[in-house]
Amino acid sequence: MMFQKNQKLNQWLWKWHFIAGLISLPFVILLAITGGIYLFKDAYETPKQEHIKIVEVNGNAKSYQEQWDLAKPLLHKPPFSMVVSTEDDQATQFTSGMFSHKNSVYINPYSGEVTGKISPKDSNMHNVRKLHGELLLGKFGTKIVELIASWMFVLIITGIYVFWPSKKQGLKGFFTIRFKQGKRILFRDLHVVLGFWISVLLLITLAGGMPWTDVFGDNFKWVQKVTNTGFPKTWNARGLKSQGEGTSISLDDMVQLAKSMNLKGEVSIGLPKGEKGVFSIYNTTFDLKVQKRFHFNQYTGEQLVHHNWEDVGILMRGRMWFMAFHQGQFGTWNWVLMICVALLLTFVSVAALISYLKRKPSGKWGVPKAPESFKTGYVLVSLIVLLGIIFPLFGASVLVIFLVEVFRKKKGIIV
Repeated sequence: MMFQKNQKLNQWLWKWHFIAGLISLPFVILLAITGGIYLFKDAYETPKQEHIKIVEVNGNAKSYQEQWDLAKPLLHKPPFSMVVSTEDDQATQFTSGMFSHKNSVYINPYSGEVTGKISPKDSNMHNVRKLHGELLLGKFGTKIVELIASWMFVLIITGIYVFWPSKKQGLKGFFTIRFKQGKRILFRDLHVVLGFWISVLLLITLAGGMPWTDVFGDNFKWVQKVTNTGFPKTWNARGLKSQGEGTSISLDDMVQLAKSMNLKGEVSIGLPKGEKGVFSIYNTTFDLKVQKRFHFNQYTGEQLVHHNWEDVGILMRGRMWFMAFHQGQFGTWNWVLMICVALLLTFVSVAALISYLKRKPSGKWGVPKAPESFKTGYVLVSLIVLLGIIFPLFGASVLVIFLVEVFRKKKGIIV
């Protein structure tokens, strides 16, 4: 759809698109490259971990209960889950801790020996993820990444408006790349045309990364809580207790029950924490709609709660979908698509830099001038305020920019 753009608004948006892009460009390129590298995590780590996860089949396997007893003293904290093996040559995985503090020990089911331990923080890919998510600067770096990601939403939205072809250009304006008018024009066109066609994918990718951020992420969790649109309280067995005393049922009985359920994906057994803890059976798969959770009394085996994916609140379901998409976990098509997004984002960012360097006056920044007579108006101000509420770090940065502009103008009047 073609429309007549407001030229003053176009110039004003172009100025701030340019400034924001220039500041964030190095970070955007870094995030695109590290994100693309991290997509190869499984391909990189699988061969390195094979000697730990794969064992030689030799005789009869020990019971899962025995293996659990062997694993307990080997972890800093008692294991809270065990992955149900699907092949005879798999070592049995027991895990404690969460996220970067996660530790897994692997037991040879035939000899009872420890084949090895795996922790995400010991992997080179963990460093890539830390660079991607926090620039190796901890909480401070996380907030920088969040600020850049927030501005990227604005960059994409303003970029679409600035690029949008005029009525005179028509539909061909969405595809035209001028190859014979010099390198500045060529790289400018490559930046805007390719950037436009991947803009929706970029917005989806950004949406998938925002839940990991500090300020936006915490606010989103708060909204989920007050609207009751997150996980059910008992999704992870929180608040559930086993009633009874004496000897707990065997872990082998729970494994047999889990196998009879024919759940898709990787199936795990949640292990009881203490005398009141419960057994759980759940599957991990990025076919999200088939995820299930079952919780059982550890003494009687009575089912206490059963959850399907439909029990999860709409905001959490949306959040998990976008996060999985962000990581390319919906299959080969998703993985290839995210590789393409990473490569194209790197390319359009470098193209923008080359185009800028070709047009930049010597000794000057070359910032586009916005018409002094342009008034932002209530609609535009309202949109900026709305974005500032949704992305608080963006809002704080806009406030700082506004105060600097006011100070600069006052200083100019005094002088």
